[in-house]
Amino acid sequence: MNDTTSSLSGEEVDALMTGLGEHDAADPGSDVAKPYKLGGASLRPMTALPALERMGERLARRLREVIEPFARAKPKVVAETVSIRRFESWRAEQPEFMSLSLYHLRPMKGGVLLAIEPEFINRLVDTFYGGSGTKRPGKPREFTATEERLVGRLSEALIGAVAEVWSEVKPVQPRLNSRETNTAFASLVRDEEPVAIARFLVTPPLQSATGTIDILYPVSALRTVEAELNANLHDDGGIASRHWRDRMSIALSDVRLEARSVLARPNISVAELLQLKPGDVIPISVPQLVPLLVAGRPVAVGRIGDQDGRAALKIERVEGGFHNE
Repeated sequence: MNDTTSSLSGEEVDALMTGLGEHDAADPGSDVAKPYKLGGASLRPMTALPALERMGERLARRLREVIEPFARAKPKVVAETVSIRRFESWRAEQPEFMSLSLYHLRPMKGGVLLAIEPEFINRLVDTFYGGSGTKRPGKPREFTATEERLVGRLSEALIGAVAEVWSEVKPVQPRLNSRETNTAFASLVRDEEPVAIARFLVTPPLQSATGTIDILYPVSALRTVEAELNANLHDDGGIASRHWRDRMSIALSDVRLEARSVLARPNISVAELLQLKPGDVIPISVPQLVPLLVAGRPVAVGRIGDQDGRAALKIERVEGGFHNE
């Protein structure tokens, strides 16, 4: 060894060994590398799921109006609970052939996928042209020209209803990106990425068969508006339209209520009541403050006086109970 090479002293060696011992005694999992799968972190719970489900309930009502012209009657539409799954898991359960429309809701990030069963399209075409909604025999492999036209009209009406409901949270403008009939070409997100699935079960009148409409949102896109969704969830009106609330407030402000005041409440016996005759005097004492009652509930107290030759009540104090409800 070269003479210029420095060596550790005994104290330094003891200190080094002590440090290694302390490191071994630490939590063994604190510095251990853990496997990480891309996209896995996105599966954390979404606090805005209740808001999405409320939006689904509102959208179900709108879908009844949208599908009615095609079904020639108002159908029954039920919104299922919103679920979050990986896109590949949802795609694996779908048939090889179906109606897939990919839209972009500006300015939200990502796209929205509308998925409609082909049998439902076929039955709608039959009822639209006066039939009973009988399913076409055989397994559909492609849409006819008539069915393609109905798919275009129905998809545009559906995405219009989606945009209308979403505009109550964030104004959006839908734009068609593509239409496909094979889920392998529906490039909404990567296979491992999670999506929120809003499923609607549609049953036209006089039919036992139920059609399914799926609306898929990328979870990554929903994260960007999670604050707005939560804000609307905790709003007193739920996800109600602000314009509707303004109109309701204006309408309620014109409603007229009967207001009255009670000057005194004398007590008399039944015998005195039976002996009452014109000219009798019932002594009363008027308090300094009398209540103002609206719909039988006290809203304020005031003093009796006169204004312009008419009896009047001067408000001294407004009660809080009426305003809190």
